[in-house]
Amino acid sequence: MFLRNCWYVAGWSAEFGRHLQTATILGDEIVIYRKADGTAAALQDACPHRKLPLSQGNLRGDTVECGYHGLTFNCKGACVAAPTQPDNIPKRAVVRSYPVVDRYRLLWIWMGDADKADPDLILNIENFENPDWGYTDGGAMDIACNYLWVCDNLLDPSHVAWVHVSSFAGAGTDSEPLNVSRHAGGVLVHRWIMNCAPSPYYAPLVKFDGPCDRLQHYEMLYPGIGLNKSIYTPAGTGGEGSVPVDQTYINISYNFMTPIDEDNTRYFWFQHRNTDGQDKAISERMNAGARIAFEEDRAVLVKVHEGMKRADTPALDLGLDAGAKLFRSGLAKLIEAETT
Repeated sequence: MFLRNCWYVAGWSAEFGRHLQTATILGDEIVIYRKADGTAAALQDACPHRKLPLSQGNLRGDTVECGYHGLTFNCKGACVAAPTQPDNIPKRAVVRSYPVVDRYRLLWIWMGDADKADPDLILNIENFENPDWGYTDGGAMDIACNYLWVCDNLLDPSHVAWVHVSSFAGAGTDSEPLNVSRHAGGVLVHRWIMNCAPSPYYAPLVKFDGPCDRLQHYEMLYPGIGLNKSIYTPAGTGGEGSVPVDQTYINISYNFMTPIDEDNTRYFWFQHRNTDGQDKAISERMNAGARIAFEEDRAVLVKVHEGMKRADTPALDLGLDAGAKLFRSGLAKLIEAETT
């Protein structure tokens, strides 16, 4: 069901502080906190004695004290105090710890073999420190569906013509042919739509007047990171192999799917653009528009999940599902290799 030897987003870095905070990721109950030096720690949220959640205990310095009988664990999961038997700390009193890293305003967690947790495997976000590039605050929402339905959606440029009529839709989004390719890290679905009007969401953002050439770049990286790149460039300057011109507008939507369990997903996102680096008003307007669109997605995906779970007849695939099928196939092979 899930790939474990990889990094997932546990939450926005600002959400975690000097308190015990819970998270459910891949079905694991986890407690996350920050040590006195500001670095984060994550432990299995269950005392090995009677499985009371450690999150119901107390943060003592950099350790977590169980609220039942005081067994105390350090950030590596080792028991360092047993008040009821101070001279005989049980050797089996160990809880699992999870590697965590702060990067790009997000807290990342490694859910698999801790010895394989290489921070260099975290997605590289180009231009993140470039002051000429603006980014939105982003957001998070829970979606009552399996994370793969969200991944499918983020590999499907065509759905915008029906689901996002007032934001991302526009000429060609309902019928222009799609290009599908697979690479070592995931799957890319893309198309150029030539000599058309910008979509409603982007019309006030682009830096030129008149028709545009528009790229829909929908890429999904394993285990569930969606890169939606939108390029708007004056008509005649876009197309396969083209390079940006001075007026080319680029916006990249970073989408991070963290499975809560097989029926629920926590969805994180933010947008990164090549203009208006310090314009907070534009960032706020873009963020609000994106949330509206993602709420439209959520309404559909919850019903898709419910419908597919109770389906009594086979589901039909369309040509537009080619990218999603490739992604699921590649991910299944990685999961199989990890578990055999």
